[in-house]
Amino acid sequence: MSDLLKKIDARTKLAGTNKLEILLFSLGVNPMTNRNETFGINVFKVREVMRVPEITHAPDMPPSVEGMVSLRGVLVPVVDLKKYSGINDGKPAQIMIVTEYNNHTQGFLVESVDTILRIDWSQMRVPPEMLTAQMGGLVVAVTELADNRLVMMLDVEKILAETNPIDDSHLYMGLEPFQDQDHAIFFCDDSSVARKQIENTLNALNVRYYSANNGAQAWEELQRLAKQAEASKRPMSEVVQMVLTDVEMPEMDGYVLTKKIKTDPRFKGIPVIMHSSLSSSANAQLGFNVGVDEYVPKFEPQRLAEVLGRMLHREAQ
Repeated sequence: MSDLLKKIDARTKLAGTNKLEILLFSLGVNPMTNRNETFGINVFKVREVMRVPEITHAPDMPPSVEGMVSLRGVLVPVVDLKKYSGINDGKPAQIMIVTEYNNHTQGFLVESVDTILRIDWSQMRVPPEMLTAQMGGLVVAVTELADNRLVMMLDVEKILAETNPIDDSHLYMGLEPFQDQDHAIFFCDDSSVARKQIENTLNALNVRYYSANNGAQAWEELQRLAKQAEASKRPMSEVVQMVLTDVEMPEMDGYVLTKKIKTDPRFKGIPVIMHSSLSSSANAQLGFNVGVDEYVPKFEPQRLAEVLGRMLHREAQ
């Protein structure tokens, strides 16, 4: 399996180029289509790929959570993606992909892995409504390969939220509304789970917001707002005081969106906060390299609120 991951060390060169590397894998034959579908996961989030180790099963787990495995002394939860997605042809998973999201490690069981593919985010499209409905909102982006295979990027944040259902209302306790000024923030994220958590945080803080589902949509909307501001002879910084962006998004990623904002004089003085489940320090550095002002891990409303309050106060001075 190590041959599949040899290119990972070169991934840092991709920041700001709108490119990504994805690990292709299969879950088996989909009973609904009778095809062996191809799925993808960003190599940034892959720690290792291995044969399925011995799994310790536990009671009262969701049906698709197989249990726990010990990796170098650390207990890691294991999710069977075949069962979770409904692509369960009766064949046992052969491979475990170990991933890291928001400083949490988990294993995903799949039938097989294929190769690592370098692709441009502009080739990743928002999935058609029919596919979204068929997959229950599980797919956030799709692309077609030269051999006519369709590759589907999974919403891993949705998977983790649904396989570990917890009441997260306590995360917003203690968030006090900003009282001093009328703030507006623009945010973009392709994950419905992440968008909802951002909305909950901003609503608790009494902050107005605009939103978009990917970087391309965000850039289009930001340009529209900038034209309106220009027509009314207002600086854009009076319309939007901050931009909050995810990294992984179809059509345009957060790195490219940040570079566009930072090189456009209309957005001078508007800080960009990168909000991502790519939680390693290396990923944060990639964001700073393209000009982001802060880098905040996802699903930490208290920390996000602290950064927003500090940055908005700084800009108001």
